[in-house]
Amino acid sequence: MQNSYSDSYAAAGVDVTAGYESVELIKAHVKKTVIPGVLGGIGGFGGMFELPLGDYQNPVLVSGTDGVGTKIKLAQLMDKHDTIGIDCVAMCVNDVACSGAKPLFFLDYIACGKNYPKKIEQIVKGVADGCVMAGCALVGGETAEHPGVMADDDYDLAGFTVGIGEKDRLVSGEHLKAGNALIGVASSGIHSNGFSLIRKVFNINEDTIKVHYDELGSTLGEELITPTRIYVKPLLTLMESVRVNAISHITGGGFYENVPRMLNDDTLAVIEKDKCFSKPIFDLIQKTGAIPEHDMYNTFNMGTGLVIAVDSDKADEAVRLLNAAGEQAAVIGEVKNGEKGVELL
Repeated sequence: MQNSYSDSYAAAGVDVTAGYESVELIKAHVKKTVIPGVLGGIGGFGGMFELPLGDYQNPVLVSGTDGVGTKIKLAQLMDKHDTIGIDCVAMCVNDVACSGAKPLFFLDYIACGKNYPKKIEQIVKGVADGCVMAGCALVGGETAEHPGVMADDDYDLAGFTVGIGEKDRLVSGEHLKAGNALIGVASSGIHSNGFSLIRKVFNINEDTIKVHYDELGSTLGEELITPTRIYVKPLLTLMESVRVNAISHITGGGFYENVPRMLNDDTLAVIEKDKCFSKPIFDLIQKTGAIPEHDMYNTFNMGTGLVIAVDSDKADEAVRLLNAAGEQAAVIGEVKNGEKGVELL
């Protein structure tokens, strides 16, 4: 008797029925992200979202895409897959919010060696949780098996988001100038950058992630897997009351690469390190790896996930609003005239 197509595909390493099972398992997680504007459900050839054009005079769409890098390896070692999706959402929606836009919807892409439906469900659960935190809808995605290309237990995760903002209220840096106050907003930890260095410093494996550090109050793995903080709602709340002149999301490249991206020519960001937020994990990394301080600030967020520029007379109000929204915020420096760049004191 001739094998069916699905039997033949399974023999090639792709389990079609596992794909169907994954879709059924994730439906409840996707449903909790539904917001006004979502049209249809998952399973179509395209995710649909009705734009709230009546709420804007000159609407601008702002998009962002990103992944979580080698933090994936940590999730795989720990066999903990329910938060890595939060990281993926955060990396995308935080960037969009830094432009002054509200994320509307999100799509994910999971590439895996073999589709294990329960694992896929946990990954998508994290994505859905992140979307709820950001106030956006998960309208679609793709799970692709890559047998022969990836090992059975391997997977990678990336995402894409689209947001909307009023053209004249977008954060463009147009109003940034010398004298602006710089506000730092605390990170939740490493976030999703620098893990290739971390894996080398700690020789990350199944044993080293289980080591408990008193200064962390947890195992190394528990600290490192902490999800990236999603800043969307606090930022949008802040922008309703205070004009934000520029924002830098401190991701890969740390302070030295990201802060200059928010600056105009002939402006210099001067930041006082002792006013920034610190976390024990960064001291532990630097000490264990004997890493020069400059390299630390050129790789990690060092405890500060966002740097926000506002007019100096609005700094106290901005800090108050961010703290009231559940963040840790403080004035950490100012913008001065000078060669474009960042100076850490």
